[in-house]
Amino acid sequence: MKEESDMTNPKLKTQLWEYGRRTRTDGPYADNLEVDALVVGGGFGGVFSFWSLREQGLKTVMYEAGTDLGGTWRWNCYPGAMVDSEVPEYQLSIPGTWNTYNWPSNYPNYKDLRAYFDHLDKVLDIKKDTAFESVVSDAQFNTDEGRWHVKTSDGRTCKAKYLVLATGFAAKRYVPSWPGIDKFKGVIHHSSFWPDEDIDVSGKRCAIVGTGASGVQITQAWGPHAGHLKVFQRTPNLTVPMRLRKLTAEEQDSAKKWYPELFDLRERCFGGFLYSFCERKTFEDTPEEREAFFEKLWADGGFRYWLGNYKDYLFDPKANRAVYDFWAKKQRARVNDPAKRDVLVPLEPPHPWGVKRPCLEYSYLEQFNRENVDIVNIKANPIVSFDETGIMLEDGTHHEFDIICIATGFDVVTGGMTAMGLHNINGETLKDQWKDAAQTYLGTTVAGYPNMFHLYGPHGPTLLSNGPTSVEVQGRWITDVIKQCERDGIKYINPTDEASKEWKKKINALSDISLFPTTKSTYMGGSSPDKAFEQTCYAGGLYNYGQDIRKVLPELVGFDVVKA
Repeated sequence: MKEESDMTNPKLKTQLWEYGRRTRTDGPYADNLEVDALVVGGGFGGVFSFWSLREQGLKTVMYEAGTDLGGTWRWNCYPGAMVDSEVPEYQLSIPGTWNTYNWPSNYPNYKDLRAYFDHLDKVLDIKKDTAFESVVSDAQFNTDEGRWHVKTSDGRTCKAKYLVLATGFAAKRYVPSWPGIDKFKGVIHHSSFWPDEDIDVSGKRCAIVGTGASGVQITQAWGPHAGHLKVFQRTPNLTVPMRLRKLTAEEQDSAKKWYPELFDLRERCFGGFLYSFCERKTFEDTPEEREAFFEKLWADGGFRYWLGNYKDYLFDPKANRAVYDFWAKKQRARVNDPAKRDVLVPLEPPHPWGVKRPCLEYSYLEQFNRENVDIVNIKANPIVSFDETGIMLEDGTHHEFDIICIATGFDVVTGGMTAMGLHNINGETLKDQWKDAAQTYLGTTVAGYPNMFHLYGPHGPTLLSNGPTSVEVQGRWITDVIKQCERDGIKYINPTDEASKEWKKKINALSDISLFPTTKSTYMGGSSPDKAFEQTCYAGGLYNYGQDIRKVLPELVGFDVVKA
C-alpha cells in the first residue's frame, strides 16, 4: 500500500511512490508478468544481480523506480553530488565492462556515474528487460504456487519464483515533520529528489538543512556562487580529505592488467577497498611514529584515515581520542573564524571518531571562510517550524530564504525494504515486524519471506563497506543459492527463526565489543527518530562476512527447504 507522506507541499516530494507511473504496456511493463526472477532496483546491486541471474539462464526482469539505470546516481543529482569511493574500487568487475571504460577522475560525480551505467547497458543489454518508473507497493509469497505476487504503485502485478531486493541502504528519504513546511513559497527540495536541472543560486538566500554527505557536497557547490548561504548543523561532520584528481586514459589503461587482482584484493580487505586496518595497535608506536603514520594516511586521503588506521581505535577510547585529536588539529587549521571553527571542528569530540561514516570532501571547511557562508548550530536551538519565507528556530530567530535544500538523509539501511509493502506468509508487514528490531538471516534473507533475497541492506557489511564490492560478494552468493534450488528441484527455501536469532546475536556481538554502540549513528538506527537503537550492519569486515555466508552452502544450513 502507498505510505502517506507527512508533507503536503506538492513541491516537496518525499516518497518513491509519487514517481511511479506506467509508460508502456509491453515487455517488462506488461501486467500479469510471469518470470523466474524479479530484481528490484537498478543500481550496482540490481545490475550485478540481473546480469548474474540471466547468465544462469533464468528469465529475469528488473523494476527500477527511477527513469533510467543508476540507482542512487539517477536520483542524486543535487549540486556537487559525487561518490566517496575511488575507482577502480567503485565499479563492477563484470568481464567486458571495466576493460573498455575510463573515468575522468578518481572520484566520479553523478554525471560520470550515469555515463558509466549507460556503458554497462551498452555492454550488458539490460534496459530491454527493465521497467522504469516502477515502484513496488505490495508483495507476498504464495506458498502453494511457490511464487511471489508483486504489485506496483500503478497497479501492475508480476509473479516471480525469486524476488531479489537491490534497493540499497538509501531508498527511503527522511524529512522531519516540521510544521509549516508546506507553506514555504520559495524553492524547496530534498537533496535526493533534487530536480534534474540547474537551479541558479547566484544572488539568492540559500539554506542547507543537514551536514551529512549531501549537505557537505552541496555546501562545496553553492558556497562560491550563492548570494548568501546558511548551513544548519546539528552534529559536526568529521570530514576527511578525498584528494580529488583528474585521471588520464593512458594511466588507467596501463593499470588495467592489474584490475583482476585488485578486484580480488578488495574482497579481502575490511571495507572492500584496496587497503585495510594497520596490523599494529595505536600505542605500539611512539608518539613520533604515530604522528608520521597519521600524516601518511592524511596525505593519501580517502577513507584510509578511517579504515586504514590503527586496528584498535574503534575499540579503545584512548586510541580513538588520539585519532580525533590529530583530525581536529588538521581541520581546525582550515577555518579562520574562531566561532565557526568551534562549531565545525570542536576540540571535544561530539562522538568517537569513525563510529559515523566520515564524509570525504575537497573544500568544505574553506567555504566557511567566505563572507557569504555561515554555519547555524541547531544542536541546542533546533528548527521548530517553517513559514512562507523561511525557517524558525526554538529561540524565536527567523531566517529568510529563497531556496532551501533539505539534506536530512534517509531512513537508512532498513527503510528501503520496509517501505515496499512486503508481507510475510502470514500476512504481517515487514514494516510492523521490524518496528522494534530488524531480523535477517545472513544479511541476505528474512524468515517468513521465502525465496526473497536482499543485498546492501540490513545486517550485511553495507555502510561499513564499498558498495560494488559488497554487492558482488552477496550477489554471487544469492545466484549460487538460486542455482542450487533450480538444480535440486527446490520449490522454496525459508530461513528459520532460530537461525535468524543466532545471526542477530552475531551482529550484536560484533558491534558490542566496539565503540559503535556509544552513538546513535546511522549504523545504530540513528537516521530516523522512530527507528530502534540497534546495529544495522555486519561489523566484522567484508572478508569475514563472505566466509560466514559461504559456510551455509551447499547444505542450506539454517533454511527450511520445501521440494517441488
